[in-house]
Amino acid sequence: MLLAASARLSPGVSVAQLRNEVQVTSPTGYLLSIRATAATTSDSEAIANAVAESYIAYVGNQGSPVAHVVAEMFQPAIAATPSSRLEGILIAGLVGCVVALAVGRQDRRLRDRDRIANSIGIPVLASVPVGHPATAADWTELLANYRPQAVHAWQLRTVLRYFGISAQSAAPASGDGADRVAADDEGLSLAVVSLASDPGALALGPQLAAYAAAQGVPTALVIGQQQDADATAALRLACAAPLLSSKLPSLLQVIVPADQGLGLREGTALSVVVVVVDDRTPKISAVVRTTAAVLGVSAGRATAEQLARAAVAAGADGREVAGILVADPEPTDKTTGRVPQLIRPSRRRQPSRLKGVVTESTR
Repeated sequence: MLLAASARLSPGVSVAQLRNEVQVTSPTGYLLSIRATAATTSDSEAIANAVAESYIAYVGNQGSPVAHVVAEMFQPAIAATPSSRLEGILIAGLVGCVVALAVGRQDRRLRDRDRIANSIGIPVLASVPVGHPATAADWTELLANYRPQAVHAWQLRTVLRYFGISAQSAAPASGDGADRVAADDEGLSLAVVSLASDPGALALGPQLAAYAAAQGVPTALVIGQQQDADATAALRLACAAPLLSSKLPSLLQVIVPADQGLGLREGTALSVVVVVVDDRTPKISAVVRTTAAVLGVSAGRATAEQLARAAVAAGADGREVAGILVADPEPTDKTTGRVPQLIRPSRRRQPSRLKGVVTESTR
């Protein structure tokens, strides 16, 4: 690539000289910044633009050894300071930077909300940063002390309202320090389905449950058996700890099902069931009876094919896949993930409460 850039320059500049005079950085995941330092302003501009144009031609060639990537000039080099340091910025398609090119080329993973939603025609209901607990103690800390920022709390609140759940704006009831939910006679049971290859998305269900309980919604967090037991091992260990309940919000119940059933508290308005499936052959046991399901996915961690397979598995037995929760959205993503003609699903009256049913996934 530098050899091609050298050929574009007149008078010629050696490849060794280009290596010394050119610096490439990545200000965002989709931009490369090319800086050149030379004796004159015009020389610096010519070098920066030549390197940028050579890079575009190199990665855009169908026979390129680094695979075909669409790239274009975003801003040509312009003089920055009297010291003749100049910058050329180009959009690099799916490539993050030159160093990351071998990893990022032809990357089909979905990064922005619109692409995630449009890939399977299901809307993004919320996108929030997530914790990345590695141990049982980390999970205990997250469940006991999860406090989202206002903008993210609003998004989680929107998810609850989407499913017809809202807390009464009354004074704290019965000394438990929280307003109780205005719920009907049957609570909502919601499966949050994520991929085993996406550990970040695992936190979406627990965070939604912790937030709901903090808002006055009597909530159960259910951790069943999974296709890959390792995927939720630390979370299951935390939820099975005898003293965990004393550290949690009073309205949050955590359940690791046993053969005798779930043991939901009376009046539970929301049951969040954590389900982790295999990327290639996702399966959810027919005994998982939930009102609805949402897919949980981290930005940049899944392809459209993986999401489609997970959606098919989540929609088994007539379960409605109502939306997508996005973990750790890209800071530069300005899209919304909305799908036209979005209609809120009706609250179904079939087995909506997890009445003593053991949740598990089959291998």
